[in-house]
Amino acid sequence: MSTFISAEQSADLLKRGFTRRSLGRIVTMITAGAALPFYNEQALAQLSMVRNMPPDAVKINANENPMGPCPQAADAIHSVVQKGGRYMYEETYNMRDTLAQALDLRPEYVVPYAGSSDPLHRTVLSFSSKEHPFVKADPGYEAGERAAKFIGAPVINVPLRKGTWDHDVKAMLAAHPSPGLIYVCNPNNPTGTLTSRADIEWLLENKPKETMVLLDEAYVHISPHAVPCTDLVAKDKDLIILRTFSKIYGMAGLRAGAAIGRPDLLDKIKNWSAGAMPVTGMVGATASLKVASLVMERRKIITDIREDTLSFLASKNIEFIPSESNKFMMNAKRPGIEFYQAMAREKVYIGRVWPVWPNWVRVTVGSKDDMAKFKVACMKCYNA
Repeated sequence: MSTFISAEQSADLLKRGFTRRSLGRIVTMITAGAALPFYNEQALAQLSMVRNMPPDAVKINANENPMGPCPQAADAIHSVVQKGGRYMYEETYNMRDTLAQALDLRPEYVVPYAGSSDPLHRTVLSFSSKEHPFVKADPGYEAGERAAKFIGAPVINVPLRKGTWDHDVKAMLAAHPSPGLIYVCNPNNPTGTLTSRADIEWLLENKPKETMVLLDEAYVHISPHAVPCTDLVAKDKDLIILRTFSKIYGMAGLRAGAAIGRPDLLDKIKNWSAGAMPVTGMVGATASLKVASLVMERRKIITDIREDTLSFLASKNIEFIPSESNKFMMNAKRPGIEFYQAMAREKVYIGRVWPVWPNWVRVTVGSKDDMAKFKVACMKCYNA
């Protein structure tokens, strides 16, 4: 991968309050790229990764989709493997054009990536700085926070609104007079709760001119009530949206995603590094987008299994937060790590704990069989 920082980027960093010493650190960071602790999903994956997991274990710890890629995507991936000695840049453009058409956007408003964490990090680098902090919800997805801390940008964590557990956008905006980047994950990870379209519009209309909004729609397809905001991009708002094929499309290991935004904003984030996209992810994403019924069918499967599981928890008087995603938070009524370890002994591997809620654990919605085994293990471990 070819990596550099242009004179224009250097001037922008200095203008945003970085010293020449910190600028040198950023150059080193970008050059090192994938080896750094925040730059890809590896660091967070370590929290979900279990070495030597038994082959018959239930793996509901990483918000993965056990359905995997759809048959059409799998066929496209299989067909392209033998051509993998070529970069095949045209497949990246095919994916971009197909996604843009699906979103009713011009192609220049879409840039494909290998997943959505890459553009998340790039956006943090582009808009956060010592004087302009990164603002996020707590609990929330931590990847952007790690990137901000690495470059010395302050991080402000704002609690979710109690009771509804959505992003408190007014509190997020009030947290600093000039945020560099406000990050909203909708539905939220880890809670699976929704922030209203009205709140997102309010945030865009009331933020300072220099503040950017980053809207992570990784789970938007799973919710029956989430309202995508790509039409706001078409209106040239100060907004970058992240999409991934890791969740409802079942391609977490194949790596495909996109940043969606005004072309000048996308230019600002994409110039930090350059490289070919994984052609398997690109053709799989393109094929998935062409299956018109895929999202609706998979949404129903995930919703039915999730609601059955939540009904089970309710019947056992186990506290949880209602979710519209492929994961939920439940109260273990003791240190969450202890409950995690007890479940692991039953060969059921659930998700991690967020420091702000030490007694709560995140559970991914797996297959119907996965969640049946989860119920059995939960009853053994919850009051143990």
